[in-house]
Amino acid sequence: MSRRLSTLGVIPARLASTRLPRKVLREIAGKPLVVHVWEAARRAPDLAEVLVATDSDEVLQACARHGVPAVLTSADHPSGTDRVWEIARSRAADVYVNVQGDEPFVTPGQIARLIAPFRERAETQVATLKIRLRPEEVDNPAVNKVVCAADGRALYFSKYPVPYDREGRGVLRYKHVGLYAYTRAALETFHRLSPSPLELAENLEQLRFLEHGIPISVVETDEPTIGVDTEADLRAAEARLASRRS
Repeated sequence: MSRRLSTLGVIPARLASTRLPRKVLREIAGKPLVVHVWEAARRAPDLAEVLVATDSDEVLQACARHGVPAVLTSADHPSGTDRVWEIARSRAADVYVNVQGDEPFVTPGQIARLIAPFRERAETQVATLKIRLRPEEVDNPAVNKVVCAADGRALYFSKYPVPYDREGRGVLRYKHVGLYAYTRAALETFHRLSPSPLELAENLEQLRFLEHGIPISVVETDEPTIGVDTEADLRAAEARLASRRS
């Protein structure tokens, strides 16, 4: 039976970034990237509200100029999940959706699939998405992979092409789509725990949940995301937006 849920979308927007400096404020078609992300997330009917959580007054001001609700959060948070946790401390919701600040093409369909496990199973604590891995992505460490159990729970996340196809029989691999949804209790647990050994080894924060026995429901999508991490990504995003307008 599907449950009615209150949902809050949070876009963690840290100004400092390594591969693409100040990327959340980089302009695409005359607007900062983070504004495009907010506009895309707002199209999802499953999100009652969407706001930006940032560590920067500059991002706060840019959001204000474009009518985007934003909250200033601590500059000490090591991850976007911690930034969502801070919002959850003062904003009540059944489910908090973490929309990455570099995903300007997130879709209503992706959000709906992400929230579905919480509607269907009251015990759900964390959910994320996967999509079939393309051959050219297999050996790319910038593309995160996920391995799942038969019931859809995550077994492991890695930058390495898991599972290893020892006999060369051919294996179906999945890319992890970096959208997350959590209950407040799961966020509290994550923030309270120290970074775990596997998390530190892979540099993947979601492994902290698995190492401490918190299951992650993984739902398959066939809608690819286009993250903006490089100058080339920025140009590709601008071209895609231009083609939509035309």
